[in-house]
Amino acid sequence: MQPGDLIDLDITSVAHGGVFVGRHEGRVVFVSDAIPGERVRVRLTQTGEKSFWRGETVDVLDASPHRRAHVWRAADIDVPPERRPGGADFGHIDLAHQRELKLDVLRDALARIGGLDTPARISAVDESDGTGWRTRVSLHVDAAGRIGPFAARSHDVIEVDDLPLATPAIDRVAATVHASAPGRIDLVQPADGRVRIVPRPAERAPRPRRAGTRRRGADGRTSANGGYRTDDERRAAQAVAGRAKHAAEAAREVVVERVGDRAFRVDAGGFWQVHRKAAATLTGLVTASLPDLDPEATHLDLYGGVGLFAAALGAHGGPATRVVSVESDPRATEHAGENLADWVGARAETARVDRWLPQLRETASDRERERLGRGVVVLDPPRSGAGAAVVGELIALRPERIVYVACDPVALARDLKTFRAGGYEASEITAVDLFPHSHHIEAVAALTRASR
Repeated sequence: MQPGDLIDLDITSVAHGGVFVGRHEGRVVFVSDAIPGERVRVRLTQTGEKSFWRGETVDVLDASPHRRAHVWRAADIDVPPERRPGGADFGHIDLAHQRELKLDVLRDALARIGGLDTPARISAVDESDGTGWRTRVSLHVDAAGRIGPFAARSHDVIEVDDLPLATPAIDRVAATVHASAPGRIDLVQPADGRVRIVPRPAERAPRPRRAGTRRRGADGRTSANGGYRTDDERRAAQAVAGRAKHAAEAAREVVVERVGDRAFRVDAGGFWQVHRKAAATLTGLVTASLPDLDPEATHLDLYGGVGLFAAALGAHGGPATRVVSVESDPRATEHAGENLADWVGARAETARVDRWLPQLRETASDRERERLGRGVVVLDPPRSGAGAAVVGELIALRPERIVYVACDPVALARDLKTFRAGGYEASEITAVDLFPHSHHIEAVAALTRASR
């Protein structure tokens, strides 16, 4: 069969990545916009792989009782698949069932990838309808000037009338934005409620042939033109440079986010949790995973951003807590230093975690090693996970406890398998639905040494 062919499939399960599983003559087919238990008509989109195909649902022949009208009208089943915006791939499913499916994905990853039978549970952030939670939204601008989200599983820009997962303020501002160049526009609503517009132009200025050269005009005379071939080329370069400067200034505006009564400085274009309740929710889960902190110990916050979890460690341990936040983004580290000023023993390091940990292990004194061994490590790695090298370094440091905050169940399962081989075990995984109507989840695992 070829891409574009139609087949009817019985959907049997959910898979990682927001797709669902059916079989055609024994071959696995990953399908979007379906629900386990349904029979659907599928248009094939990829048939070149020997072990699996991919397709998209174009019609529901036998609907699940959990199917609902899509929360985003633009992405509903009667819209052609190529015109459905991405970002709400579970929006056609009852919210409670969405969470059951996400828990299925997490448990499957733990068992299949990690070889683990660790208990896992999931909870909701709030009891709303799952809309209006995104405080950060990225819209894309194509060469034709269209502004909107990408279509699901593509880079085609889809113009939409609304953004139901965004906060109402962002939804209103999104309807008014415009762009003069291809790229991206980020809309950010921090704690003060005012939406910031952060342009991310993609174009680059044309380069001159050689800086400072002179060109000859029609009259035979030469004139300085910065090395550009024409005045239009020079003006275009100046316009691009102007847009880039404006974008950089907008991205570096310092805004304030709040968790309880604590303020966190962060760049408007920097990283902060997307759900309006995410930072507080994750802080609560991390804090609940912490033991009483040893006042003589040294604690680590890895991939620390602006110091959210380092502050949780400090608040739990008191004003003398020794905590080091490690983050590769210099601007975030700068803010982390300011955000952690209440703790005399806190510091923020600008470094890649995979490089910083080996250096720490090689240079730490016996006294510092002993303090690290009595401490707690909190890590919140990117979607790809911490990886075997980082996990191996942490095992070598032998901290008292490791609290792992994960945004990808497969990466979490892979890293937990490595931790287990090194003597660290999680008694339970606590997942939280910080991304309603999408397939994404966040999970927290507290690991302790199996033996001392």
